[in-house]
Order: sequence, then C-alpha cells, then structure tokens
Amino acid sequence: MRADLEATAAQVFIALADPTRRAILAALASGGPATATDLADRLPVTRQAIAKHLGLLAAAGLVTAEPGERRRVRFRLRSAPMQVAQQFLAALARDWDSSLGALKDHLDGGLAGPPLPGSGSSGDVIKKAG
Repeated sequence: MRADLEATAAQVFIALADPTRRAILAALASGGPATATDLADRLPVTRQAIAKHLGLLAAAGLVTAEPGERRRVRFRLRSAPMQVAQQFLAALARDWDSSLGALKDHLDGGLAGPPLPGSGSSGDVIKKAG
C-alpha cells in the first residue's frame, strides 16, 4: 500500500480508537449533518468536548465542516478515508487468509498419513471380506 494511503489508514484507526469519536460518527451516520451543539444534545458529552473530537475527525478526513446559517458550522461524514482503511484491512485479511490456508493444508496433509493397522479403513474391510 502506498505511504500516503497507509498514513490515511493510520489516522482513521487513531480516530476510531476513541469511543466518543465513534459515537459522534454513528450519530452523524444515523442523523445526517449536525453542529457540535446538535451532537452535544444527543450525546453525553459537552459541546466543547464534541468540538475537540470533531477537530480530530476532520484532521483524519472523516468529517468535513460546512458553513451553515447564522455562522453555524455543520459537520458531514466523508467516506473516502474509511474506504482506504477498509482496503487496508481487506489486504491484511487476504494475507492472513493465505497464511492460515497454507497452515491448514500443511496440517491436513500431516493428518492424512497412512492408516494405522486395525483402524477400520476401507482397505481392511475389503481384505477381511475376501
């Protein structure tokens, strides 16, 4: 992954690490664009704390500020940085899937050795029947 995309993914993961920021993103996802005051009315956090968290979310590119009426700034979700983080996780999952698949194949191959005497394999049944 390119360095700039890795930096974006890192900022998203840092932003998502805080439960208050996740709650803000969830509130914006469910209720649409909102001001810091609107969000403070919906969440158990002060408007000043919301504003601080919105600043970090904006720096990570997860929200964008839009001027509103009467000098009120509304914040809207941006999906592009989240998509970069999802691509990072998908690539990581593919790497794990292939490694775990190789381990499974190795272990399955080790367990599929020759049958033990008296283990009741189909070859033993045919010999006994003949």
